[in-house]
Amino acid sequence: MQIDRYSAPARAIHWTMAALILLMIPAGLVMVQPGLDRGLQNALFVFHKNTGVLLLLLVTLRLFVRFRYASPALPATLPAAQARAAGASHLALYVLMIVVPLAGYIRVRAGGFPIESLDAMGLPGFVPRSDALAETAKAVHYFSSLTLAAILCLHIAAACFHGIVKRDGIFSRIWPPVGGGLR
Repeated sequence: MQIDRYSAPARAIHWTMAALILLMIPAGLVMVQPGLDRGLQNALFVFHKNTGVLLLLLVTLRLFVRFRYASPALPATLPAAQARAAGASHLALYVLMIVVPLAGYIRVRAGGFPIESLDAMGLPGFVPRSDALAETAKAVHYFSSLTLAAILCLHIAAACFHGIVKRDGIFSRIWPPVGGGLR
């Protein structure tokens, strides 16, 4: 049987993560600005840390769904170079969606800072307090975040190209599982 769309769970997780990641990028950039109102800065840090934990859980669920449900094949008309680029960029996105929040988690815990959602549940930190580890994780988090943002821009541009310019059905495969969608 030919599958023409991703499963409803895959689409729901995709769009939930997309919205959260697109909120996390400006939050992460703004929260470290010097001179920022302390109340706003604290709220952004709390949002960023706890949403990062949520994203790490969601990407784990997303990987499970990806392996549980068949994915639609790319159209045979898609040039081989574009198919390879799509595969490479999706792999990079998955790796970065794990590395970025994991490095953030390690940075926060090694730095001795709270993660309110996990602390409220009484979960242990799993990461020893270490300034050196915190600084390394901070660098990994920062540079992998920039890489993730760059690849996301390419991913969004490709989605717009396929959905608006080519109208070849590639974008409609991932359209949210509500309403009629773009066909």
